[in-house]
Amino acid sequence: MNLTGAVVSLTIAGWLIWLFPAPHLAAVLRIGPVDGVMTITSCYGATDAQGNPDGTDCSGTYTPRTVGEPSHRITLDEAARSHEPGSTLEVRTARGRAHEFSGDALGTWVTVTGLILGPFLALALSFRACARDGTWSHDADYVAVLIAAQMAALALGFLVGIPVSIATALLG
Repeated sequence: MNLTGAVVSLTIAGWLIWLFPAPHLAAVLRIGPVDGVMTITSCYGATDAQGNPDGTDCSGTYTPRTVGEPSHRITLDEAARSHEPGSTLEVRTARGRAHEFSGDALGTWVTVTGLILGPFLALALSFRACARDGTWSHDADYVAVLIAAQMAALALGFLVGIPVSIATALLG
């Protein structure tokens, strides 16, 4: 029975990842065809909800590849660099936002994926241990696993994002 809990826990984690960060992560990683072209109007330093710097966002007009769909305003989330007004770039979209390959965006979406996966992985490991030992008590061992998984998600976001940012700055 407890092994079922582990499977259910990981299934829920997979579903949440598929629902929330996966579309953005796929767009940032350039998986799938280009959705359209964006003509940049302006780029600016973005901030998060607390007012902390959050990379560079650009706004502009998005023209979809699909024939018959109208052009509309869109935001390029966490751009690789500040683009000149009037420049065009091919973008992929997710949830109404445009994406390009950038270290900031990759780091963000890898971190979000890890932060979702961490608690469910700790729960699945706890269920598995309960199934193996036939008991529900593990003296908070898996709370430490949860904390370690969350810290690993944050570290992985930095370890992935920083080299990509450096590479896109040098090559871009």
